[in-house]
Amino acid sequence: MLERIHLAVVREVDRQGSLTAAAEKLHLTQSALSHTIKKLEQNLGTDIWLREGRSLKLTQAGQYLLAVANRVLPQLDHAEERVRQYAEGERGALRIGMECHPCYQWLLKLVSPFLSAWPDVDVDVKQKFQFGGLGALFGYEIDLLVTPDPLYKPGLHYEPVFDYEQVLVVNSTHPLAKVNYVEPAQLSSEILITYPVTIERLDIYNQFLSPAGVSPKRHKPIETTDIMMQMVASGRGVTALPRWLVEEYASKLDVVPLRLGKQGIHKNIFLGIRETDMAIDYLRAFVDLARQFRAANQ
Repeated sequence: MLERIHLAVVREVDRQGSLTAAAEKLHLTQSALSHTIKKLEQNLGTDIWLREGRSLKLTQAGQYLLAVANRVLPQLDHAEERVRQYAEGERGALRIGMECHPCYQWLLKLVSPFLSAWPDVDVDVKQKFQFGGLGALFGYEIDLLVTPDPLYKPGLHYEPVFDYEQVLVVNSTHPLAKVNYVEPAQLSSEILITYPVTIERLDIYNQFLSPAGVSPKRHKPIETTDIMMQMVASGRGVTALPRWLVEEYASKLDVVPLRLGKQGIHKNIFLGIRETDMAIDYLRAFVDLARQFRAANQ
């Protein structure tokens, strides 16, 4: 019979790359782990690993079990945590995954009133580098995904909660600072500062520069919004961010927002939820709070 420990073994051996490291992670002796592997293969009637010297390589059956482990184990962990919370009188926890770097400041404005309204619900926020994006939502690693670029899949529901304009940000003394809007060709001599995201997922590229066949003089990734804005304010480059965020910084830094193209680039922040979770009261309340925040700030 296939048991949870078997899936955990398959996953941990793959993660750690050796029996010794996997045994330590699982709090087992190496001999106990080897015995578990041998018994599993005997019960299933097929090899899970191929031994190549001191290393192990998953067979086709092993690859299938690894996929099952990566899908099922997070759900079991989530179920155990939820039941533990019920046993301790807690309502639960809202785990939020962020695929939108500048949305973090927006999210902070929602967390405080949410925590006040739901004192028995905790909030945990994960940036994209800490989780697997859309897969984390399917795998129950997060409960809600904040993204400006929803990927519609069966079983998921997306709520548009905040619309904004993506703008170019320059120093107030920059030659472009006085123009009504920016054309792609005008950025060919600029140092473009962006978050460390693939070019395909950057609006400044896929909706502005790339369709016009234009590339900046240099592309410089920076992880934090504060440093990006300090770089722009110091005349070290230009960047693209939501207008509402730039206007907040403009009160402290010498920066100016500019429209990208005559029509501008308009976006929405979406909250992605598993359809099976849409009836959870505190999750629904967070979505409603986000929508109210949009209405109050328009």
